[in-house]
Amino acid sequence: MAELPKKAKVVIIGGGVIGCSIAYHLTKIGWDDVVLLERKQLTSGTTWHAAGLVGQLRPSINMTKLAKYTGELYRGLEAETGQATGYRQCGSISMATNAERFEELKRSASMAKVFDLPVHVVTPQEIKELAHIVNVDDVVGGIHIPSDGYANAVDITQALAKGARTGGAKIFENTKVTRIRHNGDRITGVDTDDGSIDADYVVICGGMWTRDLAASVGVAAPLHACEHYYVLFEGVEGIDNTLPVLRDYDYCGYYKYDAGKLLVGAFEPNARPWGMDGISEDFCFDEIAGSFEHFEPLLIDAMRRVPALEKAGIQKFFCGPESFTPDVRYHLGESAELKGCFVAAGLNSIGLQSAGGVGKVMADWIRDGIPPADLWTVDIRRNMPFQINRKYLRERVTESLGLLYATHYPFKQYETARGVRKSALHDRLVAQGACFGEAFGWERANWYGEPGSTPAYEYSYGRQNWFEANAAECKAVREAVGLFDQSSFAKFRLEGRDAMAVLNRVCANDVDVAPGKLVYTQWLNDKGGIEADLTVTRLSETAYLIVTGAETEVKDFNWLKRHTPDDAHAVLTNVSSGMGVISIMGPNSRALLQSISPNDLSHEAFPFATSQEIELGYAIVRASRITYVGELGWELYIPTEFMAGVYDAIVAAGAAFGLKHCGYHALNALRMEKAYRHWGHDITDEDTPLEAGLGFAVKMDKAGGFIGREALAAQKEAGLKQRLVQFLVKSPEPMLYHNEPIWQGDRIAGYIRSGMYAHTLGGACGLGYVDAADGGVVGPIGADDYEIEIAGVRYPVTASLKPFYDPTNARIKI
Repeated sequence: MAELPKKAKVVIIGGGVIGCSIAYHLTKIGWDDVVLLERKQLTSGTTWHAAGLVGQLRPSINMTKLAKYTGELYRGLEAETGQATGYRQCGSISMATNAERFEELKRSASMAKVFDLPVHVVTPQEIKELAHIVNVDDVVGGIHIPSDGYANAVDITQALAKGARTGGAKIFENTKVTRIRHNGDRITGVDTDDGSIDADYVVICGGMWTRDLAASVGVAAPLHACEHYYVLFEGVEGIDNTLPVLRDYDYCGYYKYDAGKLLVGAFEPNARPWGMDGISEDFCFDEIAGSFEHFEPLLIDAMRRVPALEKAGIQKFFCGPESFTPDVRYHLGESAELKGCFVAAGLNSIGLQSAGGVGKVMADWIRDGIPPADLWTVDIRRNMPFQINRKYLRERVTESLGLLYATHYPFKQYETARGVRKSALHDRLVAQGACFGEAFGWERANWYGEPGSTPAYEYSYGRQNWFEANAAECKAVREAVGLFDQSSFAKFRLEGRDAMAVLNRVCANDVDVAPGKLVYTQWLNDKGGIEADLTVTRLSETAYLIVTGAETEVKDFNWLKRHTPDDAHAVLTNVSSGMGVISIMGPNSRALLQSISPNDLSHEAFPFATSQEIELGYAIVRASRITYVGELGWELYIPTEFMAGVYDAIVAAGAAFGLKHCGYHALNALRMEKAYRHWGHDITDEDTPLEAGLGFAVKMDKAGGFIGREALAAQKEAGLKQRLVQFLVKSPEPMLYHNEPIWQGDRIAGYIRSGMYAHTLGGACGLGYVDAADGGVVGPIGADDYEIEIAGVRYPVTASLKPFYDPTNARIKI
């Protein structure tokens, strides 16, 4: 056996398909000082029993791009390495047995057009022609993807490993990592049972062992193993190797030809977690007992779909563990907690069909220090520290597994592991008829039924049961006054004599302002991409309050911390739990608040974009005059223990001013009408403020510059290759959500980043970037130049670079 090196640039922990793909792709970018360590043998954890499906259509644009690249890689891998892969391009068929599922599939087919993935909407008869064994009596339609297929997971992994070795990587089996070493700030290496390796980067690809391995160095990588089942049938009449992969989503099943047999697997709605008491040190190519009774109902459904199974024999009933994450999305990228510590795990049983793309983006990410594309949905930094709680994970993954095949309804809420984080007002909002959604562990009021009621979602791709309630909430904010509980905001304080200098280097806008001023700004990366979108309030000469979204709490705190020089006199503190937030928004907001506060809230005494401490009820609260709905209003930052008292005072006075409780769905609709951007959707680390129409928040000439300034200056000089545009569907019926293609004549010019029904405007509203037909600088935007495709149908829209609602900002500055 080769001797373990004393040093390596990158150490990869885990020899499954993900780890081997990262090693392979690192060598492709010219890094040959790479070591992969596997505790047992390659593929021996969960890769070896993967069903082998290679599907390309995922729920989002960038995830589909990764899967599409994976398919392209596998098609040529055997020729490149000489290692058989078992890859076969047989196509796939996804079936729908109801109109809602068919709507989802048709919307996915439309999305696929954005990046030239051929996806055909097919009838039940066409499905029958492509797959004779299928009973289509209850099928209403489906989609066919000719370029999908399957492969042998073990062979693919061995091919990637061979390619990595050819490129200079060293792979050591039967070498267990006993400790990841660090100096408190960044990774320094690993210890193994065969010696130690110093390393600049460590990549944790430990599959279902990742949670514990990452937690050992303080990194949050929440995942938990579940039982995953499939059955091999032999003697199935009518099958051969031309059979497409079949996905029967509504009955949770999938079907794949497997060397003369038919493999039938499932993603059931109520999964069984596994490994709660730890995973044996000896676990290697192991099966677990499982429960035939648990899987039997799914087998009965499979026999209805493929009647030939009734006469076939079961050769193998298999149960093996797979790891799942709380939100059914991967964990990729550099951790927030330790520099140089990367994670690629939590593949939710689709590791093989994701591995090629994951390996490629991880290699680029390690090399460049930032993700090569907008990968926020799978970024490890989205995770909250509490999510590694074992009880939380055990409960959530019973639902996570089944969500892979569930209908991905707009606004779908998790049902398990609820009530983790609650506002101090939670019980009061329940009494008001709040219907809560879960976001990043927070219970947040999304909409309100009648006070005292217990409203619940009725999901649909059309107008859901809260549509009219949402309209009433939006109307109240536009015409009277609304109350929003926004306590989930992430809130940080930066204090010290160097606080201003640190922040002004990170912020694109100028935060060297007078105390009491509030600044809207972005934080940029070196390419000019938007890493954060937030407000900064100067509290004093040496103290600032930074307020950002709940989703990016960990990421944004980490970004500022890492960009604070070691010798700077500036202390960063997360104070999110110390303050709740009540937002009072609408034309009557001043009159309402003035009726219960002795402070002068007039425009002259309290201008827009300023912040003051005022008296409300028995409390002293920080009131910031800012808005995310496009109306006069204040965000009230209240010490948590004073929240209930201040709320009660506002509600008691509110009736006289038309006060209405409003939820996050109304907030989203109102901000869409005003074309306010949302980070993670409309603006990402791939988009610049100039492209996003946020140039007004950038101070190019401020002293000392800022991160990303040079990239913006170059872009400004060259001209914009894409621009963010607001769209309003002319018909009042269709619903926009996201990822719908934007057509300009006979070409796709972009896609919708976010969409919502705009009640004030009378139709669905969306934001999306468009490019020029010649790939050059985007010219004038014509109001009637575009159409948007929704589930295969193109609808005329009105386009505008200015907000449709109050484009002059008159309503927020009164």
